[in-house]
Amino acid sequence: MALSNLLSSIIIPALLSAVSVQAHGIASAIVIDSTFYDGYNPSYQWKSPPPTVVGWSVPDDLQNTFISPDKFNTPDMVCHLGAKPAGAAAPVKGGDVIEVQWTPWPASHKGPVLDYLANCNGPCETVDKTKLKFFKIGEAGWVDKASDLWAANVLTNNNNSWFVRIPEDIAPGNYVLRNEIIALHAAANANGAQSYPFCYNLAIDSKGTANPAGVAATEFYKANDPGIKFDLFSHPTGYVIPGPALYSGALPVSQTKPAAITATATGVYAFTAPARVKAAVATTAAAAPTTFEVAAKAASPAVPAATPAL
Repeated sequence: MALSNLLSSIIIPALLSAVSVQAHGIASAIVIDSTFYDGYNPSYQWKSPPPTVVGWSVPDDLQNTFISPDKFNTPDMVCHLGAKPAGAAAPVKGGDVIEVQWTPWPASHKGPVLDYLANCNGPCETVDKTKLKFFKIGEAGWVDKASDLWAANVLTNNNNSWFVRIPEDIAPGNYVLRNEIIALHAAANANGAQSYPFCYNLAIDSKGTANPAGVAATEFYKANDPGIKFDLFSHPTGYVIPGPALYSGALPVSQTKPAAITATATGVYAFTAPARVKAAVATTAAAAPTTFEVAAKAASPAVPAATPAL
């Protein structure tokens, strides 16, 4: 056995064991039109060569940690700790629904789930993350007060899946999808909120022309915003979802049973023409309308072995 392989066989299991102790969750993959696209796992940095995936790399996130409010104004807030652009993009059409798959999320970590897009104005694979301007395309907070159901609980109950719908009116091009959970279980304390942002490259084919104005991720939230400094356990009567206003062209999406996965893909390199993107998208029947119901997620067939369970 080569030395590098021997070291990998020792280091990676040890790393994953350490991660499981601190586990909160990471956004590990996306599914578009029944096609599975692998995201990033910190263990990939020990593979030679590392796999090309559509999820931004976060090699510094070795313990599934978070971004605290005192770091909200740093580049780590864009796509997590030390994030670097993904090497490929997942093709998608305006109006399509994307399933974001997370590793198990603790039920105690209640809070909102937020979705953003940023136009890379060129290939996202080489974009400067500090120049990305995001507009919000989805948000959910305190879903049901009577049962104390939060958006993060909905994600957990739906087998750790969250659905995002791409606006139909935006111009085609290369975009970064930013999916984020903000855990509020310690948010009554100063610097207690926990942000978990993860990003994916998308090559969006669309007939739209809109170029929404955006906001830098480092400007989304302040430590004392009512949706950030928040006491879950003081019998609150309401919750204000933090961040910029929802984009006017955002489309509704329901959280329910995912469609069966029928294929896997690694993505494409950026957006060049609609024909190229359409050719890369698997042709399947559209999913039926859905609701806020808890449902079991179909197992991902032929998921690459390089995707470890955290």
